[in-house]
Amino acid sequence: MSIKIRLARAGSKKRPYYHIVIADVRAPRDGRFIERIGAYNPMLPKDNDERIKLDADRAKHWLSVGAIPTDRVARFLDAADILKREVRNNPNKAKPGKKAIERAEEKSQAEADAKEAASDGAKEEATAE
Repeated sequence: MSIKIRLARAGSKKRPYYHIVIADVRAPRDGRFIERIGAYNPMLPKDNDERIKLDADRAKHWLSVGAIPTDRVARFLDAADILKREVRNNPNKAKPGKKAIERAEEKSQAEADAKEAASDGAKEEATAE
């Protein structure tokens, strides 16, 4: 049986509120869970102490028995100095896609053609005079 430490949504429409729960991976997101160890209220300001409430002792216990936190919960545990989270780096994320590259090439080609046509027109005027 695989166990995760994850978020379960409990807020109303457009008013999110999450419980930090220990659940079987096969259980639905908002469904059955083993234990609730905290809460997360994203509507509060980031510097508010009530934004994340976490029972550190229970989190340590579940981590020691093999529970795997989700990415967001791992951030909370890292902020509480319970778990060290590796910094992720995706250098390809900032690169433009194929279509954007094609559009940029077309635009630069059109600008080069316009510049060339303008310089050709200036040469023709100079030779005509």
